[in-house]
Amino acid sequence: MTTAPFPTPVRPARRRRHARLIAALTALVGACAEAAGEVYGPIAAAPPGQEAVAVETLSCVRVAMSAPLLLDWARSEDTARWPQVVVREDAASRRTYAARCALADARDAVHRSGPDRGPVPLPTVEQGAAMDVVSAGDEVAARWRDDPQEAAALVLELAAGGELTADEVLDAAVDAEVVCGLLALSQARTAAMSDPSTVAELCLAAVPYLARAVALASVDLD
Repeated sequence: MTTAPFPTPVRPARRRRHARLIAALTALVGACAEAAGEVYGPIAAAPPGQEAVAVETLSCVRVAMSAPLLLDWARSEDTARWPQVVVREDAASRRTYAARCALADARDAVHRSGPDRGPVPLPTVEQGAAMDVVSAGDEVAARWRDDPQEAAALVLELAAGGELTADEVLDAAVDAEVVCGLLALSQARTAAMSDPSTVAELCLAAVPYLARAVALASVDLD
């Protein structure tokens, strides 16, 4: 009697793996535009000769305050939806993490033996490995803004060395874009008591970052 092997779990496309995050980012883009419209709409509807126009910035503030919680919730929902995939991602990350730690440890040893080591302590091996991922994500995100094809080539180049995986570099790039968008929204909340037009502009300034985060969360390079 023979038994059939267990089927290998299907790895979902990145747009499915991050579906809740993508949906939340898309909703946030719409909320930013709607909130900005509550500032610009009354101005557009006012008679040409009217100097003072009452506008509403409360929606901009609400979007800025709720955005981080919304995106954190979406990430947790994606994790809950794909538990087996998360386990495989964690395992792959540990393998590449070990390679990064070995590299960071070697660099640390070189710096320790150097004659000009400064008073600022070097990062630990673990910190250095994490910094490598963040740095790679930042660089990919920056290139994506100008040339997505060049950024995709960089991801594959970084993954070819075996220290990083394409998915974790792309995920770090998503994080970089999301943070930039959230910072713009945070500035909008700070400016809410001063200049409504500035608030609206900052809400809209977050949109390109959020839209690029959607693109990076959706792209597959395998």
